[in-house]
Amino acid sequence: MQIDILTVVPELLESPLSHSIMQRAKEKGLLEVNIINLRKWALNKYGQIDDYQFGGGAGMVMRCEPLANAIDELQADKKYDEIIYVTPDGASYNQTIANTLSLKEKLLIICGHYKGIDQRIRDIYVTREISIGDYVLSGGELPAAIIVDSIGRLLPGVLNDETSALFDSFQDGLLAPPVYTRPAEFRGYKVPEELMSGNPKIIDTWREEQAVQRTEERRPDLL
Repeated sequence: MQIDILTVVPELLESPLSHSIMQRAKEKGLLEVNIINLRKWALNKYGQIDDYQFGGGAGMVMRCEPLANAIDELQADKKYDEIIYVTPDGASYNQTIANTLSLKEKLLIICGHYKGIDQRIRDIYVTREISIGDYVLSGGELPAAIIVDSIGRLLPGVLNDETSALFDSFQDGLLAPPVYTRPAEFRGYKVPEELMSGNPKIIDTWREEQAVQRTEERRPDLL
C-alpha cells in the first residue's frame, strides 16, 4: 500500500511514522508512506501557500493553486483510490472506515492548516473527508498520522500475529475485554479463574461476556 501525505509541516509526521509497527511495515515493503511538502508548489519565493478569506474574518485559508498543482502532478503518474481531507466537519473516523481504507492500494491525505483549505479543492478533488473527533487541532498532520497507523496495522503481514487486529476493540462492535499476563496474583488481585482454566470454550465465553459488559458500561451507544 502507498500513502502520500501533503503537508506544510512535514516535520510533524516524521517521528510518528518512523518507529514501532509503522517502521516494521515499511521495512517489510508492505507500506510506503511519502511525506510531501506542499511548499514545493508555493506561489512565490517566500513560500506562500495561503491568503486572507473572502468576506473577511480571522484566520488564513490555504489557496487553490498550490494544492491543485500538487495534486495534479502527483496524479500524473498514479491513480489514487481515495483523496482524503482531514477536517473537523468530516465523517467521524471509526474502525469500519479504517478497515475499508486498508483494502485500498493508493491514498492521498491532505493536511489542512490555518482556517482550512479553499472549498473548491474539496469540491474538485477530495473523495472522502474525515474527522478524528469533535475538537480542533492546529493542523491535519496528527490526524493523518492516526489514520496511517490505524490502516497500516491492518495490512496482512504487518503484525507478528495476524489474528491480533481481528480482536481489537470495535472490530465486532464491542470494546475489547480485560487482558492479563504474569504474575497470576499481584497485590492481592488475581487473574480470573476462567483464563487460568486452559479450556478454550470457557475462555471464549468469558471474554465475550466481559466485552459485552464493558461495552454496556462504557460505550452503550455501540450496542
